[in-house]
Amino acid sequence: MTLVPAPAATAAGPPPGSAAARTEVSISSVDLDGPAVSTVEVTVKNTGPQRMRSLKVAFSGPAGWAVQPALVDVPGTFAAGAAATAEFRIQVPEKRRGFTLRTFTATATYAGGDGGGSASGTRTQASGTPLANLAAAYNNVGITDESDTGPGDYDGEGNSFSAQRLAAAGLTPGGRVRALGAELTWPDVAPGTKDNVSGAGQAIALSGKGGALVLLGSGVTGGATGTVTVYYTDGTSTSGSFGFPNWSFDPADAHGATLVASSDGRNRQDGYGNQGIAYRVFAHSVALDAAKQVEFVVLPANGNVHVFDMAIAP
Repeated sequence: MTLVPAPAATAAGPPPGSAAARTEVSISSVDLDGPAVSTVEVTVKNTGPQRMRSLKVAFSGPAGWAVQPALVDVPGTFAAGAAATAEFRIQVPEKRRGFTLRTFTATATYAGGDGGGSASGTRTQASGTPLANLAAAYNNVGITDESDTGPGDYDGEGNSFSAQRLAAAGLTPGGRVRALGAELTWPDVAPGTKDNVSGAGQAIALSGKGGALVLLGSGVTGGATGTVTVYYTDGTSTSGSFGFPNWSFDPADAHGATLVASSDGRNRQDGYGNQGIAYRVFAHSVALDAAKQVEFVVLPANGNVHVFDMAIAP
């Protein structure tokens, strides 16, 4: 055990029934260049008014990763503002191909301190590289020209937005779209080519700071909801649930979304049709920790959610 200056906490456990400062639990970076045994330090900072005593720290990694020791019993007591570290060794397997997220968890139990009795922290690290941007994840053709509707299949039934009708509604390739405080960009691709992401848990690189992540898109069927997780450069993350209304028949504010644009009719396999029926694009947002730098975003694993762009709003 070593007394150290207090580090930034990755997470903390709130004391029951108290609004006092929470005990901070943070995890050092884990060397994922396996196969190897990596040393990890868990730091516990006493942010409460009482001396902390009887401190025990447990640490775990992904399922199947061996950790030694399973529990560290930290001797001594720690004044308010003091911190202690517990050291663990974890067996890291050989790297997998592609992009992989690894989550590590530490739990401290104690007496005194903030009076909460326990606190936890997590750290998520990635191996491999997220996709460079949303365009690199495009996997669906949602917009076609009325003269060539065949490539479209936004909804799984061969239908798509009309490029001409979207332009009339203000959505043109590469055009700026302001929504929910963010400045987004309409896909800058030719009609009939991949132009949006049907959600499948893709990890997308995104850099910046702000109060919200804004997503631009719409849904197919009535179940276009899911969770988006935002990872920060310090290894922490936040998650938020959101949803898009169906591109046609849901109420425009379903799932708390905001209508951005409405186009007249749609393209079918046999050409333009359904004139007089609105086919729409929406915006929705999830909250961010404005003090932290975003590193990448993981989209929902729900193919009914279609995303044309995303951006960080102040």
